[in-house]
Amino acid sequence: MANVQLTAELFQNLGIIAEDENLLKRAVKYLKRLASKKEDDTLMSKEEFFARVDKAREHVKRGEVYRMKPNETLDEFLKRVP
Repeated sequence: MANVQLTAELFQNLGIIAEDENLLKRAVKYLKRLASKKEDDTLMSKEEFFARVDKAREHVKRGEVYRMKPNETLDEFLKRVP
């Protein structure tokens, strides 16, 4: 089923539920639980974070870093760095 069709069906059913306060309360409670279960794919574990920090430290030790030049703007720096 396409997203547009699902959205239309959702709003149609919400219209029916909205007429009954008890159903509406139950729907809101369920939607809160459903939304809280959705994982944020931008989050990383503590171990992943520290692994990235360790990897960055190794790059610094090997001199594999980019430094901003004096009076260089961040835009200029980002354009210069591959």
